[in-house]
Amino acid sequence: MCGIVGWIDWERNLENEGHIMANMMETLAARGPDASGMYLTKNAALGHRRLSVVDLENGAQPMIRDRGQRRYAITYNGELYNTPELRQALESLGYTFRTNCDTEVLLTAYIEWGPSCVEKFNGIFAFGIWDEAEQTLFLARDRIGVKPLFYTRQGSKFIFGSELKALLAHPEVKPEIDSEGLAEVLIIGPGRTPGHGVFRNIAELRPGHSMLYSEKGMYLCQYWALESMPHPDDFDTTVGTIRELLQDIVKRQLVADVPVCTLLSGGLDSSALTALACDTYRQKGLGDLHTYSVDYLDNAQYFKANSFQPNADAPWVQRVSEFFDTRHHNIILDTPELAGSLLQATISRDLPGMADVDTSLYLFCREIKKGATVALSGECADEVFGGYPWFYREDMIKASCFPWSPNLDVRMQWLSPEMQSVTRAHDYLQERYQEALAEVPRLPGEDAKDARMREIFYLSLTRWMPTLLDRKDRMSMASGLEVRVPYCDHRLVEYVWNVPWHMKNFHGREKGLLRQALVGILPEDVLWRRKSPYPKTHNPSYLNAVRQWVLQILDDTSSPLRRIVDVDKVRAMAQPNAEISNIPWFGQLMTNVQLFAYLIQVDTWLREYKVQLV
Repeated sequence: MCGIVGWIDWERNLENEGHIMANMMETLAARGPDASGMYLTKNAALGHRRLSVVDLENGAQPMIRDRGQRRYAITYNGELYNTPELRQALESLGYTFRTNCDTEVLLTAYIEWGPSCVEKFNGIFAFGIWDEAEQTLFLARDRIGVKPLFYTRQGSKFIFGSELKALLAHPEVKPEIDSEGLAEVLIIGPGRTPGHGVFRNIAELRPGHSMLYSEKGMYLCQYWALESMPHPDDFDTTVGTIRELLQDIVKRQLVADVPVCTLLSGGLDSSALTALACDTYRQKGLGDLHTYSVDYLDNAQYFKANSFQPNADAPWVQRVSEFFDTRHHNIILDTPELAGSLLQATISRDLPGMADVDTSLYLFCREIKKGATVALSGECADEVFGGYPWFYREDMIKASCFPWSPNLDVRMQWLSPEMQSVTRAHDYLQERYQEALAEVPRLPGEDAKDARMREIFYLSLTRWMPTLLDRKDRMSMASGLEVRVPYCDHRLVEYVWNVPWHMKNFHGREKGLLRQALVGILPEDVLWRRKSPYPKTHNPSYLNAVRQWVLQILDDTSSPLRRIVDVDKVRAMAQPNAEISNIPWFGQLMTNVQLFAYLIQVDTWLREYKVQLV
């Protein structure tokens, strides 16, 4: 993976602005630690930071290709998993290639097929292509939104980049946030509305969208969307199709010229990828597969099961690793570094995030990078196949808001009256919820139960999943680790989307259909293990650390957080004798402990980014 930036300007000669581009590129150095490059012309500047994964010698960017009298330049972040097929198709049309990398194939595909090229891609990507002759910029983002892309248009300037920090490094892009941006952080956060860049005048190119930009204006195109239609296959055919898809997906995503591993929690999703990867490794004689897991010091001592987290991962990790004979690495994190990394996680994400869930992933990826450059992760199987509590709990299914944020009043307790008013909290959340429901592609004739489950799946795929993908991308790329997410393959997402709920809910179990597709691939006890989310620390020392930190922030009269929160209420909540709620206020993992860490991240963000409230 890589980091990309670009700047189009119709009034300024960008050949003289290399120093500004260099500053923007430097903010993305962690995404691309191996090399950097710049392409400057009068009206266009492209920058690139490279993480070398395929064709290490010849894949430098921005890459340039001429066809006749026309010159094209690309800056690209991502991986195409159907590169061989695309290359063969282009060679049959007379094209030749000087590299083995997917960048050249992608650029050539655009030269041949224009904007419709994205419909032929199987992969994760965000890229910009400048056509010098036509003076046009083409931007595109993958169907699911695995790779990020933000942009801003200000007068004659159009600026884009992989992360918000790259745009903010431009001297004319200000870190301003208005009432809507505040609502995103305080009411929707740590989620984010698709397309929203939080900072004023900054937007996100939405998943499955492309853009053509020229002096005439900006044209947005949605090239992909979920389509609802009757599912034609019987149960056995459905199970077989899913198994074949997963086998093909994993085989494609193991391709790299650098060390590859899998992230292993001992749960269904990661264990399945590990099993399929081991099978491919054996077939190709690639040796032992390396697997990595994360846990916390003394977590076994303090772990207490609940309905959201029914069991610990460690014994299951060992079970799967031993069964498939992997070279396993268990990363143990301690409380001081978990709390101490809240600042770095905020900067890596450019926004307040998922507290210790973010910091643990950041530290985990940093350790993995010491032994691998590419990792396969089980992220998003829950959204695709139905693994979360809100697919099963009637109170969450019937909730009249996002099921992972059912308790807005909990947030109201710690928000200042000013922020409650400015953000229009209840109205804003409801508007975003209704906006999402209006997008759901309906299936005529579907009964009320199935129609509601279709809504829950759509909300999960388009509003919840982006939060986790955003977290995964930022925390991994902060260490230059490329994490691939096989369950986000658009072929799998499209197919399972139309599978009826009674099949997905096979045996009344979360992800029952996926479990059945993995019969014979995983051991029976692993196959039917109850779902447990990404592990968090249960060590009380973490609670004490974030409590004390929040109190220190509140005691600092210069803290910008004091304007955001009800100081007296938060101070009371952070007292050592205060009762701690274990009811999540966001998702399954964000309870009062994570609230304190989230507030620390909000304070960090406001300070470090010099955020201006307007």
